[in-house]
Amino acid sequence: MTSTDTALQRALDHERAHHDHCRTALAAMVEGAQEHVVTGEDVSASGADAEVLGYRLRSRAKEMRELPPGPLFFGRLDFAEGEETGRALHIGRLRITEHPAAPPLVVDWRAPVSRAFYQATASDPRGVDVRRRFGWAPGSRGESADLTGMEDEHLGRGESRAGAIVAREIERPRVGPMRDIAATIQPEQDDLVRAGLGTTVCVQGAPGTGKTAVGLHRAAYLLYTHPQRIERGGLLILGPNPTFLSYIAEVLPALGESGVRQSTLDREIARHPVTRTDDVRAAVLKHDARTAEVLRRALYARVDPGAAGDLTVPDGSYRWRVPAEALARVVADVRREQPPYTVGRERVRARIVRYVQERAERRAGPRTNAWLRRVERARPVGAVLDAVWPRVRPEEVLAPLLGDPAELARAADGVLDDEEQRALLWTGRAPRSWKSARWSAADLLLLDEVAGLLEHPEGYGHVVVDEAQDLSPMECRAIARRSAFGSLTVLGDLAQGTTPWAARSWRTVLAHLGRPDAAVVPLTTGFRVPKKVVGLANRLLERLDVDVPPARSLRGDGELTLCEAAPGAVPEAVVDAVRHALTREGSVGVVAADPDVPGLRAALDAAGIAAAGPEALSARVAVVPASVVKGLEYDHVVAVEPAAIAAAEGPGGRGLHRLYVVLTRAVSRLDVVHARPLPF
Repeated sequence: MTSTDTALQRALDHERAHHDHCRTALAAMVEGAQEHVVTGEDVSASGADAEVLGYRLRSRAKEMRELPPGPLFFGRLDFAEGEETGRALHIGRLRITEHPAAPPLVVDWRAPVSRAFYQATASDPRGVDVRRRFGWAPGSRGESADLTGMEDEHLGRGESRAGAIVAREIERPRVGPMRDIAATIQPEQDDLVRAGLGTTVCVQGAPGTGKTAVGLHRAAYLLYTHPQRIERGGLLILGPNPTFLSYIAEVLPALGESGVRQSTLDREIARHPVTRTDDVRAAVLKHDARTAEVLRRALYARVDPGAAGDLTVPDGSYRWRVPAEALARVVADVRREQPPYTVGRERVRARIVRYVQERAERRAGPRTNAWLRRVERARPVGAVLDAVWPRVRPEEVLAPLLGDPAELARAADGVLDDEEQRALLWTGRAPRSWKSARWSAADLLLLDEVAGLLEHPEGYGHVVVDEAQDLSPMECRAIARRSAFGSLTVLGDLAQGTTPWAARSWRTVLAHLGRPDAAVVPLTTGFRVPKKVVGLANRLLERLDVDVPPARSLRGDGELTLCEAAPGAVPEAVVDAVRHALTREGSVGVVAADPDVPGLRAALDAAGIAAAGPEALSARVAVVPASVVKGLEYDHVVAVEPAAIAAAEGPGGRGLHRLYVVLTRAVSRLDVVHARPLPF
């Protein structure tokens, strides 16, 4: 063994001992957090404050107990200058210390001092002398992780390089849910992750650039740096479908954060079960921003300043009179102020009471609060309100609008033409009332719009929106209502827009989200998709009607195979491709046009190859409909009959965009199996 080898072994032994020390300290932290909960130690406050503190202690103890197994640190910084001179700081997914006042054994990756781990370079070392990265493997003998190696970059000497450890971490097999990238965050990603809470950021990310991971890590960073503000408003992660949410579900817990709501917009607006299906024309119209104006008109058409005559309010043996013209002025004034509908109704009530109060006080002096409440609740006041500004449910607005051509014509005049109005109407017999109505997915979006006109919903402190290129204007409005007082992280790729209303410009999306001036930051350097696969996708990108720069890959060439099969022999060719893929390590995704999925699963089953659906994240082989593969990734992708995938969207559809998504799901290898001519 050379002296260099001996020194390396000593360093490895030292780091392993430090990791053991950290594991012991973490166990003590977990036990201590649990003891705080059990004994109530430090909960000196009373009432609501004690309840809040107790909740935080229980949550922290739960988070620490449920941390996924893995290494407790992935990097180390040795500083040559600055406040940390002479100290070695280990960087990990959460802070570990033997005592709150003691120097940390591991520094949280989100702490300000940790930023040098991601940003320091040979030309700008930021006071760092040596940056060390650690290689880990699943632990033996029940341990959480084994330290297998380390690499040093001597930034103080002008040496900086991306080593094998980073490459192995990026390229290791993708079986199971999405992993965090805290160990491999790149400088341009770090800038986005650490953007301030008050900043809305839109990330245009090419496939494999880590945009989803950036959004999730930004969520974790904001929870760390602004815990109280985020806890007050909450943090919402919106994904495109439940499969995607399952795929990303473990990232935040792995970073020590729980309690974040991860949902889809469909779940957030689900007032009723979906029991009706719209045709494409009707769905597109319901997602159109012009429909918001139609709904607003339909709602406020119920406000009628002249619907009531004089109002007489009893006051013991006396009667106070509010003339019809005074009532009409009050209603008209409130209407011009454009408050939420429910707020407007109560504002009218308050001004009627004030009108009566002023006259009563001129006659008999100040009125008591009890007197004011009696006037507010007087039946004549309620009856007048019901006439001039009636209570209404969202369903009571929408059902007549979609079921009655005359009512729709009144609300849509000058907004939608006659043909559009006919397309928007429900087909078949109109329901007798909203209670018997059958609602489509797009109808629920319209109900949410009306609900937002009635009363603003409580907003979140921050919302992360993934696959945002597929949002319609009306979906953007629904999200904007939930983030009226908070910021947004908007993630997507215009080239991957596959809905009929998918955006071709981020400015359009951001305007409907209420953030027209938000910065749009492109990520074009891919760390997931190999060069050959990126090259193929870039050929297809040229045919898409979007202003998106071509991606480039820092990965190796990877493997790309174009396999032409005889007509009718595609299933057999797919079976052969999967068999070959199974000789390698990693996950295999067979992706095809939705109608072809059952036949391919049957062919694989007949060949004795167990294949699951996309929801089985730990399955070795998954057969995935092209419509749900967005956001997922597999080590080896078998893309089946690209022409069928492109044609599945119909004439004038977004089939080529769907195909672009499919081709960019591969982490290492891509097989394209086809009998029909390739559309690229």
